[in-house]
Amino acid sequence: MNVAVIGLGLIGGSVLRAFAVAGHRVFGYDADPATRATARTAAAQAPAAARWQVVPTVRDAVAAAELVVVAVPLPAVGQVLDEVAAVGYSGLVTDVTSVKGPVRQLVERHLHRRHDRLASFVGGHPMAGRETSGFTAADPDLFAGCAWVLCLDPSVTSVTDWLAVAAAVTALGARVVPATADEHDRAVAAISHVPHLLAAALAATAATSPLAWSLAAGSFRDGTRVAASRPELVAAMCGGNAPAVRLALDDVLAALAQARDALDADEPDALDADEPIADLTSWLAAGSTARSGWPPQPGKPLELPARPDALLRLGRAGGWVTAVADDRRTVTAVRPAPVDDDPDDDLFG
Repeated sequence: MNVAVIGLGLIGGSVLRAFAVAGHRVFGYDADPATRATARTAAAQAPAAARWQVVPTVRDAVAAAELVVVAVPLPAVGQVLDEVAAVGYSGLVTDVTSVKGPVRQLVERHLHRRHDRLASFVGGHPMAGRETSGFTAADPDLFAGCAWVLCLDPSVTSVTDWLAVAAAVTALGARVVPATADEHDRAVAAISHVPHLLAAALAATAATSPLAWSLAAGSFRDGTRVAASRPELVAAMCGGNAPAVRLALDDVLAALAQARDALDADEPDALDADEPIADLTSWLAAGSTARSGWPPQPGKPLELPARPDALLRLGRAGGWVTAVADDRRTVTAVRPAPVDDDPDDDLFG
């Protein structure tokens, strides 16, 4: 398959490398000439069977493409879609942006309204990344075993197109999670976007104390890793998903307020009083239990019909697709274990 990757940062560069390693013919483009030069040099040094071409324009990248992967930050998505539309591209387009509702709106405005031969679009978001960025951090193995959301909004997404992208992505080793754009945005607000805000707050607060800064160790490292991400990327990610991030952040702030209240127990001698400890123990229990159960253990593989209703029920149950049948009629799927006695009933409907 001919694949075009527009944007060659960490995720786009990793997508380009992964598709090249998988044997596809891959064309890469980035608006930054220095990034293009770096990617071109890396291609020359790659094994012959896993090389890619770096081209000077979006037009050159998509000219022969069967799949276009848009891998630029949210503020640049509209411009890239305009360029794809201007070429008259009528193939399949996906993206790797961390918010999906706004991208869906951009696709409607900049791609589907621009020309008669409508390109097909399937929103995507690989749940993989690092605090480092740029093409030099790209890794073809970045997506092995990772969850890769592919949006399936029945009113706007063709299941045939969805399955085509799912087949390509699972071949890279990813676990494809079906979800609507709105479901995705609510979920990532809680597990990705708000954690970036918390990490930034923790890091900035600790940095005000030289002593704390010198004592920081494992818990600080693990709790603040993503604070090293580029601020403009995090701002675009959280700002682009502001309604869902506000709700998730309110939930976390309310939970932290409960912890603060537990520390406010009125005792004459803190060394003798056990009320704050008891209250905090109770408050901490839910998080401890939840984190101890993550990541979910996979159940037994099952075969599901490749229907939107079955696929969305799978995603809502925390499951994922590991392979798409050649005839596109069924998928191999996995749900977390343990489940009820007969896990297939509610998925097949």
